Amino acid sequence: MTQGSINIAGLHIRLGEGTAALDAVRGLALAASPGEFLCILGPSGCGKSTLLGALAGHLQPHAGSVQVDGETVRGPGPERGLVFQQHTLFPWKSVLDNVAFGLKVRGVPRAERRARAQQLLQLVGLDGHAASYPTQLSGGMQQRVEIARVLINDPRVLLMDEPFAALDAQTRMKMQQLLLDVWARIRTTVVFITHDIDEALFLADRILVMSERPGRIVEEIRLDFPRPRRTDLVTTLDFVRLKRRCLELLHPQPAAPVLRYAT
Repeated sequence: MTQGSINIAGLHIRLGEGTAALDAVRGLALAASPGEFLCILGPSGCGKSTLLGALAGHLQPHAGSVQVDGETVRGPGPERGLVFQQHTLFPWKSVLDNVAFGLKVRGVPRAERRARAQQLLQLVGLDGHAASYPTQLSGGMQQRVEIARVLINDPRVLLMDEPFAALDAQTRMKMQQLLLDVWARIRTTVVFITHDIDEALFLADRILVMSERPGRIVEEIRLDFPRPRRTDLVTTLDFVRLKRRCLELLHPQPAAPVLRYAT
């Protein structure tokens, strides 16, 4: 993997119009190396999804620059795959045809695109469900299909907007492990938005913590936990220490008042 670098400098995005307009992010800067797994952590409403929208090309900056592999992002493109919290699968298409859809749009022959889709279903553990329809699958399985549908376009950057937030705790943990297993094989750059500290610590190479709105990066936390990672990581002392640091950043405590006594 030699592609997938990200560089954002001085990003300012203003949402709304007139007196209702607000600065969602301002003065935001970040960089990611090819194949890196970044988690963006921050409080609700801090501009995490706005940042992802700018990377996806759905939102244009008022100031600053967003570049992937040295090229300015000017709109959506298949080299930047986007996975949402809720799946966007076509309910009338089979799982296989949902995954193959991107190649169909690009004019890839039917046999080739279906073979590629089958490979990706095997990668995400759903090769036995190719003929099923989305409504026949659980929430976790639907998200697996969604991930496979994005990966079929061979994106240089995978953008994930709280993709597991709607899942129950057990399924969410399984999906985190699956994502790491898939990423270990494809090594595309991942930018993963979350408000869950445990999730960020378990997944990332680096965590970038955002401030309250208007969002900016206030701290970088580099994670040196060995890979592959397993669920017992969350009980280690280093994990708990870094979780405490994240909590301090997200929920700063006001300074205690200084008491003065007359003498």
